[in-house]
Formats: sequence, C-alpha cells, structure tokens
Amino acid sequence: MSEISKIKAREVLDSRGNPTVEVDIITEDGIFRAMTPSGASAGQYEALELRDGDKSRYLGKGTLKAIENVNKKIAPKLIGFDPVAQEAIDNIMLKLDGTENKEKFGANAILPVSMAVTKAGAASKKLGLYQYIGELFGVIPYMLPVPMCNVINGGKHAGQENSIQEHMLMPTGAKNFFEGVRMVSESYHHLAKILKEKFGAGGILIGDEGGFAPVNFVDVSERLDLMLKAVENVGYDGMMHIALDPASSEFFYDGTYKIGKKSYTGGEMVDFYVDLCDKYPIISIEDGLAEDDWDFWVEITKKLGTKIQIVGDDLFVTNTKRIQKGIKLGAANSVLIKLNQIGTVTETLNAIKMAQDQGWTAVVSHRSGETEDSFIADLVVGTSAGQIKTGAPARSDRNAKYNQLLRIEEELAEDAEYPGVDFRIYHLA
Repeated sequence: MSEISKIKAREVLDSRGNPTVEVDIITEDGIFRAMTPSGASAGQYEALELRDGDKSRYLGKGTLKAIENVNKKIAPKLIGFDPVAQEAIDNIMLKLDGTENKEKFGANAILPVSMAVTKAGAASKKLGLYQYIGELFGVIPYMLPVPMCNVINGGKHAGQENSIQEHMLMPTGAKNFFEGVRMVSESYHHLAKILKEKFGAGGILIGDEGGFAPVNFVDVSERLDLMLKAVENVGYDGMMHIALDPASSEFFYDGTYKIGKKSYTGGEMVDFYVDLCDKYPIISIEDGLAEDDWDFWVEITKKLGTKIQIVGDDLFVTNTKRIQKGIKLGAANSVLIKLNQIGTVTETLNAIKMAQDQGWTAVVSHRSGETEDSFIADLVVGTSAGQIKTGAPARSDRNAKYNQLLRIEEELAEDAEYPGVDFRIYHLA
C-alpha cells in the first residue's frame, strides 16, 4: 500500500501563455505531476474553469483561487489515501465541491489532482499509465489510436470569426501508428509548401493547435482541396480521410449559422455537410450543429450517421447526462472526450464506457490551450478508444502526445493494434 503524503498545486503556463494549474502528488513511490489544459471554444455546459478575474495579473486569467482550493481545501482531505482508490478519491473531491459544474473549486483545481492520483496509482501497482488506466477501465488488449491531425486551423483557434475551426487528416490507410504519424507529418510539410506558394509567408502562420492559419482563407472547399493536393503530392492519395470540427456554436446567432458571408438555417447546414461528404473523403464531422440545436443533430445523424462518424463535443461535454439524452434522441454516434470538460478521471472513464456500451465511438481529445502533459495518450490506449485529437504534428505541446504514443506502440510491440479505417467498429469486435 502506498499513501499520499503531500499535495501541492502551482500556477504554470499553457501553450497559449495563459496560466493553468499544475499539481504534484507525493507518495513513497515518488512525485507525480499533472497539468490541466484550457479550451478557447468552450461549450456552455462544460465544468467551470475557475479564473481569478484580477485584471492586474494575466489579464484576469490567473488561477491562484483554484490553486488555493487545491492546497487548502482538497489536499488536507486526501492525505493518507492510497492512490489506487481512484473512484473514492474523485468522489471525495466531487462531494467537497458539491456543485453540478465544479463551480466551487473549479474543474481546473479538481482535474489535475485526479490525473496525478492516476499516475501515482499506476506507480504503486508498478504499471505503465496506459496499463493502469486499462485496469481501471477493464480493457485488454490495448489499441493504438488513429490520429486526427488538425492541419488547417480556423475559427477561434486562428483568430477568425464565422469560420470552420478544424480541418484534419486521418491516416486510415497506415499499417500502424508509427506509419500514420509519418504520413501526416509528411503531408503537413507538403501542405506548408503549397500554402506558402499560394499566400506567401502569411500562408504558413500557425494556429493554436499547430495547424496552418492563412489570413482570410475561409472557404472550406478550397481548404480541403489544398489538403488533398498535399496528400497526393506526398504519395498517400486514397490512404487518408478527412475529419472536420466546425465548432458551429461559435458561428450560430439567434437560430442562424454564418460561415464567411453566407447564412444557413439548421436544415441548410445539414445539406451543406451532406454535399461536402459527397465531394470529399470525409469520415467524421464534430459539432456540425450548435450545442442546443438538438433537432438538427437528429437530422444530420439520420442523413449521414450510417456513412460517417457524427461527433458531439459542445453537445455532450463529456457528461453522461447529456450523452444519455443524445442516445435517447439518436442525436449522434460518437462522443468527444475532454478531461477538463467534466473534471475527474472517473467521470471521464464513465463517459467513454457509456458511449462504447451504446456502440458509439469515443474520440479522446486535447484542448487548444494545451500543456506538455501527455496523459491523454495513455488514456486513449488504456480505453482502446481508437481515435485521438491532439493537433498538427507541430509544437511540443501537441507532439508530446504523439511521441508518447510512439513509445507505447514500441513497448507493446507485436501486441500493438491499429484499427485504421475500421476505427468505428473495431472496439465492438
């Protein structure tokens, strides 16, 4: 038995240079550290990210209140606990907070404690983090994910208004994760050449998630055409699929969607996506409708759900109550999984399990404001979710996850599985 002897939180910086919370948990096995990310296009139903609001430091985005909640309110209640008691520890924090959306302590206070506890529990059992998560979740063998690589950034990730946010390549034709990462990296660099030729130096500006963000480049068809041209130039034509995350709540105004200068009703947006899927090898659309536009979520699932993956992010916010509503309505067939949307590892695992039990997929995801913590790489393998979103193959905050997955695949050797184009059905086999 190992015991938690100390918990210490501090303020550090995320990938956008904004403050976030880092937590150390100390046991006889060592120091276990976790950091919480932050989203830009955050859904209104997400767990609360507690900020100080003091304009004299970090433009009001400081996290000293959340840190004080860890050090003075959470830590004293957890000293002496065995870190393998993940669910019990998470439930203690939830009870101490006592609110529906973690507004008392802040999810950015609770989550890094929960993640660090998971790391300490793995060490206590002398297991790799992904192995320990697999034990908590009940999944063996382990599956490497197909990456969703965000190579063109739009929307809030690129400082643009009324623009589809993420344009991703998925190496569905790769033999393994190692090859898949190489394919997207090479395609990414070829895309840089194309964009520089077309737009000059402004064509290779980088957005929050490492993808290119050319100024005033909002036409989605032109973006997809250039992505496919890059894929073809590097020799991977037919081996890549496209995934989109419009983040449509960000361009939804009083019942109307606006992309560039064009306006759409909910039904017209569904038809817009149907048309895109007819023209391009799109295999997944996330947040194609706004977070409360339930009727048109049902419609898009009816029209496209047997052909492609319909992913709810702002719609579900990793919350089992909202996921259950989506299942009842038939409003999607996949759930995006973001740890900080819900606030604890236990709740996150429950959300993945609910989706998979329904025959839905779960896509483990980073945030636009990321850290060097590679926790989600182990999470996606430990749950055999089969897909991960962690940005372009650029910037250390994104590559930390890719590199950890490469290490895990190497460690698993012949036991490593990669679902490729079958990621939607693989976990059901």
